[in-house]
Amino acid sequence: MEKPAPCEVPVNDLIRRRWSPRAFESRPVEPEKLRSFFEAARWAASTMNSQPWHFIVATKDDADNFSRVLQTFVENNQAWAKNAPVIGLSVAATNFANNGKPNRVALHDMGQADAFLALEAVSLGLQLHQMGGILPDKAREIFGVPQGYEVVAGWALGYPGDPNSLPDNLREREVAARQRKAASEFVYSGRWGEVAALVKPKD
Repeated sequence: MEKPAPCEVPVNDLIRRRWSPRAFESRPVEPEKLRSFFEAARWAASTMNSQPWHFIVATKDDADNFSRVLQTFVENNQAWAKNAPVIGLSVAATNFANNGKPNRVALHDMGQADAFLALEAVSLGLQLHQMGGILPDKAREIFGVPQGYEVVAGWALGYPGDPNSLPDNLREREVAARQRKAASEFVYSGRWGEVAALVKPKD
């Protein structure tokens, strides 16, 4: 299943085709694709090339580790993510490694790495569903995440599956039309809240 974005102007096709399914096929993700997936994150931009991203990953063929990662998701996300062949957590180092000072943009840079993962997934015929519905403290406890690192998000990766495999409430969301704010609602110029002329709707 694909759900290409109804873009108002042309964008890169990987961006248009990226979405966040909850239904995944059971087939595993090939190891070479997983290596390419994480290679993409290596090349995300970061302040002073600090590369604050870290990932905890589990595949279905490692049942114990998969269960441990799944436990760090909130119950509603566990219900569908348990069917994905790969799940994981994104963790950011909140201090610079070279001087120990706080990295104000660590979460920004973590987000850039996750975005690279999402686009690489599309290029490989996969989709990545990122989620904020996790239990960071539980993740820290289970995996021994040290202080100075923040468990930012969870995710599920795999080949998109049949929406009919989902419960009714999730299936409806799976097949619903995609919607986004117009650029005129978030692109400003001159002053906060003043819509930039380049994105103003044309009469």
